Amino acid sequence: REVEKAQADVLLASGEIVTCRPDNEHRDLFLGLPNSYGTLGYALRLRLRTQPVRPFVQVEHLRFSTPSEFFAALQQACDGSADFVDGVVFARDDLVLNVARFVDAAPALSDYTYEHIYYRSLREKPTDHLTIADYLWRWDTDWFWCSKNVGAQHPLVRRLLGRRRLNSRTYTRLMRWNARWGLTRGLARMRGVHTESVIQDVDLPVDRAEPFLDFMLAEIGILPIWVCPIRPADPTRPFALYPLMPGRRYVNFGFWDVVESRTAHPPGHFNRLVEHRVIELGGIKSLYSESFFTRREFARAYRIGRYNALKARYDPELRLLGLYEKCVQGR
Repeated sequence: REVEKAQADVLLASGEIVTCRPDNEHRDLFLGLPNSYGTLGYALRLRLRTQPVRPFVQVEHLRFSTPSEFFAALQQACDGSADFVDGVVFARDDLVLNVARFVDAAPALSDYTYEHIYYRSLREKPTDHLTIADYLWRWDTDWFWCSKNVGAQHPLVRRLLGRRRLNSRTYTRLMRWNARWGLTRGLARMRGVHTESVIQDVDLPVDRAEPFLDFMLAEIGILPIWVCPIRPADPTRPFALYPLMPGRRYVNFGFWDVVESRTAHPPGHFNRLVEHRVIELGGIKSLYSESFFTRREFARAYRIGRYNALKARYDPELRLLGLYEKCVQGR
Protein backbone atom coordinates (compact mmCIF):
# COMPACT_ATOMS: atom_id res chain seq x y z
CA ARG A 1 0.00 0.00 0.00
CA GLU A 2 1.26 3.46 -0.87
CA VAL A 3 2.36 5.41 2.19
CA GLU A 4 0.05 8.32 2.89
CA LYS A 5 1.69 11.67 2.37
CA ALA A 6 2.50 14.01 5.23
CA GLN A 7 0.09 16.87 5.70
CA ALA A 8 -0.88 19.64 8.10
CA ASP A 9 -4.24 21.22 8.89
CA VAL A 10 -3.48 24.88 9.54
CA LEU A 11 -5.67 27.52 11.17
CA LEU A 12 -5.06 30.83 9.40
CA ALA A 13 -5.48 34.27 10.98
CA SER A 14 -8.72 34.71 9.01
CA GLY A 15 -10.26 31.71 10.76
CA GLU A 16 -10.03 29.52 7.67
CA ILE A 17 -8.55 26.02 8.02
CA VAL A 18 -6.50 24.77 5.08
CA THR A 19 -4.91 21.38 4.52
CA CYS A 20 -1.41 21.63 3.10
CA ARG A 21 0.60 18.81 1.57
CA PRO A 22 3.75 18.66 -0.52
CA ASP A 23 1.64 17.98 -3.64
CA ASN A 24 -1.47 20.20 -3.36
CA GLU A 25 -2.33 23.84 -3.95
CA HIS A 26 -0.98 24.77 -0.50
CA ARG A 27 2.46 23.23 -1.06
CA ASP A 28 4.04 26.63 -0.39
CA LEU A 29 2.52 26.68 3.10
CA PHE A 30 3.57 23.06 3.74
CA LEU A 31 7.19 24.04 3.04
CA GLY A 32 6.87 27.46 4.71
CA LEU A 33 5.19 26.50 7.97
CA PRO A 34 8.35 25.07 9.64
CA ASN A 35 10.28 27.88 11.33
CA SER A 36 7.43 30.37 10.84
CA TYR A 37 6.83 30.47 14.63
CA GLY A 38 3.09 31.02 14.44
CA THR A 39 3.31 34.04 12.14
CA LEU A 40 1.49 32.32 9.24
CA GLY A 41 -0.97 30.18 11.19
CA TYR A 42 -1.21 27.37 13.70
CA ALA A 43 -1.05 23.65 12.99
CA LEU A 44 -4.14 21.92 14.36
CA ARG A 45 -3.36 18.43 13.14
CA LEU A 46 -0.32 16.79 11.58
CA ARG A 47 0.19 13.58 9.68
CA LEU A 48 3.83 12.55 9.69
CA ARG A 49 5.79 9.58 8.49
CA THR A 50 7.46 7.65 11.30
CA GLN A 51 10.48 5.39 11.36
CA PRO A 52 10.25 1.75 12.46
CA VAL A 53 12.32 1.03 15.55
CA ARG A 54 13.82 -1.98 17.29
CA PRO A 55 13.85 -2.65 21.05
CA PHE A 56 17.38 -1.48 21.86
CA VAL A 57 20.13 0.86 20.73
CA GLN A 58 23.86 0.14 20.88
CA VAL A 59 26.02 3.25 21.13
CA GLU A 60 29.74 3.42 20.39
CA HIS A 61 31.65 6.33 21.92
CA LEU A 62 34.65 7.22 19.76
CA ARG A 63 37.13 9.66 21.29
CA PHE A 64 39.27 12.11 19.31
CA SER A 65 41.97 14.59 20.24
CA THR A 66 41.63 16.96 17.25
CA PRO A 67 38.59 18.62 15.64
CA SER A 68 39.73 17.64 12.13
CA GLU A 69 39.73 13.93 13.03
CA PHE A 70 36.39 14.30 14.80
CA PHE A 71 34.57 15.97 11.88
CA ALA A 72 36.10 13.55 9.36
CA ALA A 73 34.82 10.63 11.43
CA LEU A 74 31.41 12.29 11.75
CA GLN A 75 31.10 12.50 7.96
CA GLN A 76 32.20 8.90 7.58
CA ALA A 77 29.63 7.76 10.16
CA CYS A 78 26.87 9.66 8.36
CA ASP A 79 27.74 7.90 5.10
CA GLY A 80 27.82 4.48 6.75
CA SER A 81 25.25 2.18 8.33
CA ALA A 82 24.61 4.13 11.57
CA ASP A 83 21.05 4.87 12.61
CA PHE A 84 22.04 7.81 14.85
CA VAL A 85 25.07 10.11 14.96
CA ASP A 86 25.87 12.94 17.35
CA GLY A 87 28.82 14.14 19.38
CA VAL A 88 30.08 16.35 22.19
CA VAL A 89 33.03 18.72 22.35
CA PHE A 90 34.36 18.68 25.91
CA ALA A 91 37.57 20.53 24.99
CA ARG A 92 39.64 21.23 21.89
CA ASP A 93 41.54 17.99 22.50
CA ASP A 94 38.62 15.98 23.91
CA LEU A 95 35.82 15.24 21.46
CA VAL A 96 33.47 12.25 21.53
CA LEU A 97 31.53 10.96 18.54
CA ASN A 98 28.50 8.80 19.36
CA VAL A 99 27.55 6.28 16.67
CA ALA A 100 24.39 4.32 17.44
CA ARG A 101 22.55 1.44 15.80
CA PHE A 102 19.32 -0.41 16.44
CA VAL A 103 19.76 -3.92 17.85
CA ASP A 104 17.34 -6.67 18.86
CA ALA A 105 19.19 -7.74 22.01
CA ALA A 106 21.44 -6.12 24.62
CA PRO A 107 23.85 -7.78 27.07
CA ALA A 108 23.05 -5.19 29.75
CA LEU A 109 21.12 -1.92 29.86
CA SER A 110 22.14 1.44 31.30
CA ASP A 111 19.69 3.70 33.12
CA TYR A 112 20.23 7.48 32.99
CA THR A 113 16.86 8.50 34.41
CA TYR A 114 17.97 8.94 38.02
CA GLU A 115 21.38 8.52 39.67
CA HIS A 116 23.60 8.18 36.60
CA ILE A 117 24.35 11.09 34.25
CA TYR A 118 24.31 10.35 30.55
CA TYR A 119 26.85 12.84 29.20
CA ARG A 120 29.49 11.63 31.66
CA SER A 121 29.14 8.11 30.29
CA LEU A 122 30.42 9.27 26.89
CA ARG A 123 33.97 9.42 28.24
CA GLU A 124 33.58 6.42 30.55
CA LYS A 125 32.10 3.67 28.35
CA PRO A 126 33.41 2.67 24.92
CA THR A 127 30.08 0.94 24.22
CA ASP A 128 26.67 1.33 25.83
CA HIS A 129 23.17 -0.13 25.44
CA LEU A 130 19.81 1.53 26.12
CA THR A 131 16.19 0.78 25.41
CA ILE A 132 14.87 2.76 22.46
CA ALA A 133 12.73 4.87 24.82
CA ASP A 134 15.69 5.67 27.07
CA TYR A 135 17.85 6.48 24.05
CA LEU A 136 15.31 8.95 22.65
CA TRP A 137 15.07 10.68 26.05
CA ARG A 138 18.73 10.23 27.02
CA TRP A 139 19.46 13.95 27.23
CA ASP A 140 16.33 15.00 29.11
CA THR A 141 17.19 13.85 32.64
CA ASP A 142 19.99 16.40 32.85
CA TRP A 143 18.83 18.73 30.04
CA PHE A 144 22.05 17.71 28.29
CA TRP A 145 24.36 19.03 31.07
CA CYS A 146 22.47 22.16 32.10
CA SER A 147 21.14 20.54 35.29
CA LYS A 148 24.46 21.57 36.85
CA ASN A 149 23.17 25.15 36.91
CA VAL A 150 20.58 24.21 39.53
CA GLY A 151 22.80 21.81 41.47
CA ALA A 152 20.94 18.75 40.22
CA GLN A 153 24.14 16.84 39.44
CA HIS A 154 25.00 16.65 43.14
CA PRO A 155 23.94 13.19 44.41
CA LEU A 156 22.07 14.59 47.44
CA VAL A 157 20.14 17.16 45.39
CA ARG A 158 19.38 14.45 42.86
CA ARG A 159 17.84 12.23 45.51
CA LEU A 160 15.87 15.12 47.02
CA LEU A 161 14.41 15.98 43.63
CA GLY A 162 13.58 12.36 42.88
CA ARG A 163 13.34 10.62 39.53
CA ARG A 164 10.07 12.33 38.53
CA ARG A 165 11.51 15.85 38.80
CA LEU A 166 14.77 15.19 36.98
CA ASN A 167 13.79 16.52 33.58
CA SER A 168 13.83 19.58 31.35
CA ARG A 169 10.37 20.66 32.51
CA THR A 170 11.60 21.10 36.10
CA TYR A 171 14.76 22.94 35.03
CA THR A 172 12.78 25.24 32.73
CA ARG A 173 10.54 26.26 35.62
CA LEU A 174 13.56 26.93 37.84
CA MET A 175 15.29 28.98 35.12
CA ARG A 176 12.15 31.05 34.53
CA TRP A 177 11.85 31.69 38.27
CA ASN A 178 15.48 32.81 38.34
CA ALA A 179 14.96 35.06 35.32
CA ARG A 180 11.99 36.69 37.07
CA TRP A 181 13.73 37.28 40.40
CA GLY A 182 17.32 37.74 39.20
CA LEU A 183 19.04 35.61 41.83
CA THR A 184 22.08 34.67 39.72
CA ARG A 185 22.35 38.21 38.30
CA GLY A 186 22.53 39.56 41.83
CA LEU A 187 25.19 37.04 42.81
CA ALA A 188 27.20 37.95 39.70
CA ARG A 189 27.09 41.64 40.59
CA MET A 190 28.36 40.80 44.07
CA ARG A 191 31.32 38.99 42.43
CA GLY A 192 31.95 41.94 40.13
CA VAL A 193 31.24 40.12 36.86
CA HIS A 194 28.89 40.83 33.97
CA THR A 195 26.83 37.99 32.54
CA GLU A 196 25.06 37.24 29.29
CA SER A 197 22.99 34.17 28.47
CA VAL A 198 24.09 32.55 25.22
CA ILE A 199 21.50 29.91 24.38
CA GLN A 200 21.77 29.02 20.72
CA ASP A 201 21.48 26.28 18.12
CA VAL A 202 23.23 27.07 14.86
CA ASP A 203 23.83 25.09 11.67
CA LEU A 204 27.07 25.27 9.68
CA PRO A 205 28.16 23.47 6.50
CA VAL A 206 30.31 20.59 7.67
CA ASP A 207 33.35 21.96 5.84
CA ARG A 208 33.01 25.15 7.92
CA ALA A 209 32.47 23.33 11.21
CA GLU A 210 36.07 23.41 12.38
CA PRO A 211 36.51 27.20 11.83
CA PHE A 212 33.29 27.79 13.74
CA LEU A 213 34.47 25.60 16.61
CA ASP A 214 37.75 27.56 16.67
CA PHE A 215 35.70 30.75 17.00
CA MET A 216 33.56 29.31 19.79
CA LEU A 217 36.55 28.21 21.83
CA ALA A 218 38.41 31.49 21.34
CA GLU A 219 35.61 34.06 21.64
CA ILE A 220 32.71 32.52 23.56
CA GLY A 221 34.26 29.82 25.74
CA ILE A 222 31.16 27.73 26.41
CA LEU A 223 31.77 24.00 26.95
CA PRO A 224 30.54 21.34 26.43
CA ILE A 225 29.07 21.86 22.95
CA TRP A 226 26.62 19.42 21.39
CA VAL A 227 27.23 18.54 17.74
CA CYS A 228 24.64 16.86 15.51
CA PRO A 229 24.75 16.39 11.72
CA ILE A 230 21.75 17.30 9.59
CA ARG A 231 20.62 15.36 6.55
CA PRO A 232 21.14 17.28 3.28
CA ALA A 233 18.07 19.23 2.22
CA ASP A 234 15.87 17.71 -0.47
CA PRO A 235 16.22 20.02 -3.49
CA THR A 236 12.63 19.26 -4.51
CA ARG A 237 11.29 20.28 -1.09
CA PRO A 238 13.28 23.25 0.21
CA PHE A 239 11.97 24.64 3.49
CA ALA A 240 11.38 28.26 2.58
CA LEU A 241 12.22 29.87 5.92
CA TYR A 242 15.33 27.88 6.80
CA PRO A 243 17.59 28.20 3.78
CA LEU A 244 20.06 25.33 3.65
CA MET A 245 21.92 24.48 0.44
CA PRO A 246 20.42 21.31 -1.08
CA GLY A 247 22.78 18.36 -1.15
CA ARG A 248 25.14 19.92 1.37
CA ARG A 249 25.61 18.39 4.81
CA TYR A 250 25.29 20.73 7.79
CA VAL A 251 26.25 20.31 11.42
CA ASN A 252 24.24 21.69 14.30
CA PHE A 253 26.11 23.20 17.25
CA GLY A 254 24.10 23.49 20.46
CA PHE A 255 25.50 25.61 23.30
CA TRP A 256 23.52 26.83 26.26
CA ASP A 257 25.16 28.67 29.14
CA VAL A 258 26.06 32.03 30.64
CA VAL A 259 29.20 33.88 29.56
CA GLU A 260 30.88 35.86 32.33
CA SER A 261 33.15 38.84 31.77
CA ARG A 262 34.91 41.39 33.93
CA THR A 263 34.33 43.91 31.14
CA ALA A 264 30.92 45.47 30.59
CA HIS A 265 29.61 44.94 27.07
CA PRO A 266 26.50 46.23 25.26
CA PRO A 267 23.45 43.96 25.61
CA GLY A 268 23.69 40.94 23.34
CA HIS A 269 27.42 41.35 22.69
CA PHE A 270 28.32 37.65 22.66
CA ASN A 271 25.13 36.58 20.90
CA ARG A 272 25.84 39.08 18.12
CA LEU A 273 29.36 37.71 17.77
CA VAL A 274 27.84 34.28 17.24
CA GLU A 275 25.29 35.56 14.72
CA HIS A 276 27.91 37.38 12.67
CA ARG A 277 30.28 34.42 12.56
CA VAL A 278 27.51 31.99 11.61
CA ILE A 279 26.44 34.16 8.67
CA GLU A 280 30.05 34.76 7.60
CA LEU A 281 30.59 30.99 7.38
CA GLY A 282 27.43 30.38 5.36
CA GLY A 283 25.36 29.03 8.22
CA ILE A 284 22.00 29.79 9.77
CA LYS A 285 20.60 29.76 13.31
CA SER A 286 17.34 28.67 14.87
CA LEU A 287 15.11 31.57 15.89
CA TYR A 288 13.75 30.03 19.09
CA SER A 289 16.58 31.80 20.91
CA GLU A 290 17.34 35.45 21.53
CA SER A 291 18.28 37.25 18.30
CA PHE A 292 19.91 40.61 17.61
CA PHE A 293 19.90 40.89 13.81
CA THR A 294 19.20 44.24 12.22
CA ARG A 295 16.22 44.11 9.89
CA ARG A 296 18.54 44.19 6.87
CA GLU A 297 20.75 41.39 8.23
CA PHE A 298 17.68 39.33 8.99
CA ALA A 299 16.16 39.85 5.55
CA ARG A 300 19.35 38.74 3.83
CA ALA A 301 20.03 35.71 6.06
CA TYR A 302 16.48 34.33 6.06
CA ARG A 303 15.53 35.26 2.48
CA ILE A 304 12.65 37.37 3.64
CA GLY A 305 11.22 37.66 0.11
CA ARG A 306 9.98 34.08 0.36
CA TYR A 307 8.40 34.82 3.72
CA ASN A 308 6.73 37.99 2.43
CA ALA A 309 5.11 36.01 -0.39
CA LEU A 310 3.70 33.54 2.12
CA LYS A 311 2.53 36.35 4.40
CA ALA A 312 0.77 38.08 1.49
CA ARG A 313 -1.11 34.91 0.61
CA TYR A 314 -1.98 33.50 4.04
CA ASP A 315 -2.16 36.58 6.27
CA PRO A 316 -2.74 39.52 3.91
CA GLU A 317 -4.32 41.67 6.63
CA LEU A 318 -1.29 41.19 8.90
CA ARG A 319 -3.35 40.00 11.83
CA LEU A 320 -0.41 37.94 13.10
CA LEU A 321 3.01 39.33 13.94
CA GLY A 322 5.72 39.25 11.31
CA LEU A 323 8.69 36.90 11.65
CA TYR A 324 11.18 39.68 12.44
CA GLU A 325 8.83 41.37 14.90
CA LYS A 326 8.20 38.16 16.78
CA CYS A 327 11.58 36.44 16.70
CA VAL A 328 13.95 39.41 16.93
CA GLN A 329 12.02 42.28 18.44
CA GLY A 330 10.19 39.91 20.77
CA ARG A 331 6.81 41.57 20.57
